[in-house]
Amino acid sequence: MMKLKDILYGVSLRQVSGSTNGKVSGICFDSRKAAPGVLFVAVRGTESDGHAFIDRAIDQGATAVLCEEFPNELKEKVSYFLVENSAKALGITASNFYDNPSSKLKLVGVTGTNGKTTIATLLFQLFQDLGYKTGLLSTVQNQINDLVVPATHTTPDPVVLNSLLNDMVDSGCDYCFMEVSSHAMTQHRTEGLSFSGGIFTNLTHDHLDFHKTFDAYLKAKKSFFDGLTSQAFALTNIDDKNGIVMLQNTGAHRKTYGLKNIADFKARIIENHFSGLLLNIDGQEVWFKMVGSFNAYNLLAVYATALLLEQDRNRVLTSLSRLSGAEGRFDYIISPAGIIGIVDYAHTPDAVQNVLSTIQDIRKGTEQVITVIGCGGDRDKTKRPVMAKVACDWSTKVVLTSDNPRSEVPEQIIKEMEEGVMPSNKKKTLSITDRKEAIRTACHLAKPGDIILVAGKGHEKYQDIAGVKLPFDDKEILTEFLNLMS
Repeated sequence: MMKLKDILYGVSLRQVSGSTNGKVSGICFDSRKAAPGVLFVAVRGTESDGHAFIDRAIDQGATAVLCEEFPNELKEKVSYFLVENSAKALGITASNFYDNPSSKLKLVGVTGTNGKTTIATLLFQLFQDLGYKTGLLSTVQNQINDLVVPATHTTPDPVVLNSLLNDMVDSGCDYCFMEVSSHAMTQHRTEGLSFSGGIFTNLTHDHLDFHKTFDAYLKAKKSFFDGLTSQAFALTNIDDKNGIVMLQNTGAHRKTYGLKNIADFKARIIENHFSGLLLNIDGQEVWFKMVGSFNAYNLLAVYATALLLEQDRNRVLTSLSRLSGAEGRFDYIISPAGIIGIVDYAHTPDAVQNVLSTIQDIRKGTEQVITVIGCGGDRDKTKRPVMAKVACDWSTKVVLTSDNPRSEVPEQIIKEMEEGVMPSNKKKTLSITDRKEAIRTACHLAKPGDIILVAGKGHEKYQDIAGVKLPFDDKEILTEFLNLMS
């Protein structure tokens, strides 16, 4: 139990009805989770407005309500608190309720379109290898030292987020590395958190279904850096045209990394093979297990972050050279017949091009590159034809298929992708709705030495069709068909 006045510390209250001396047992913003003694925060969401469920929350036992608009009838023995922005207040109250766990460890956020999961995961693995107790909050999974906690969102809601951070503190964690999505920033999920640093990867076409414009998407990312304090660092990819924008107005220590431009942390690709990368990082040559120029950026960002967190340079490079990154990111297998299969989470035009250009850099020139690709339903529709065009431009053959259609008709999504296929590329393009059949077909089209890319789902172990999540693992299915052909 905790006093309301302590939970509300730092919240700008416009009006109060009732006492701030009462105690509450918890915080919730979903009326279905309301229980006796909780503080219910009414948040205006994209699909529903929490203000419509205030009475339901009270009926289920809520003794305090925080909202942007008082209900017509104020009930006795219930305290009401009026604020300008409930979403912001939720973050602050959740942080207070768990005794501000983010201030008790070094919390580093990673934001950008591509690379967030890989960088956060590598940082987690690196600091564990360096001997620290460490936490991870990522798209793939959340982790507290060796304990794995399933992830449902890239950035959890404020209550879950602070609860996880509190568990990390209780487990003795020194560091936590987390992905910070643009949705999270817009919805103020990180409000009230104390960050020791922030990392910007890149900014490309994505999430315009939510943000509507690229400018709004950019501003959502930038707001993360605007909120950093003078005690934190802001590390940005200077080679990305939006990288320097992220540093404008931030009060944090500004640092840059890059492969092309002058930067505080610099790297150069010497060799790039399917077996790994040879990089020159700040004058020292190191071999890494990871592949591609995009991973050169990821590794450089991790190296720079570790040094900004005052780690030993040689120990960092030695440890990094042993790590393999996140599941489903350029995850490759070689079949007994010599066919190379690659599974990657690439689900934006830029990410697809990054993976295919990496394959192009490594291939000898005679192999086929066969790409299996789809687009998610209920997501940004404008990228569908662009992704199909990119796949066709960089591949020998392309199989357009279903990804996670969600509530949409898969055939309609594929039809919208087909609009991006140029007439000259139609002969090398197939459309197969069933994803498993699409992967099987790609395997049958491949000859020894060829390369198959299955893009879009990466680490996911399901396919979301009409609201039902069915078991589906791209790597497992690809491996099965490749082994059958040997």
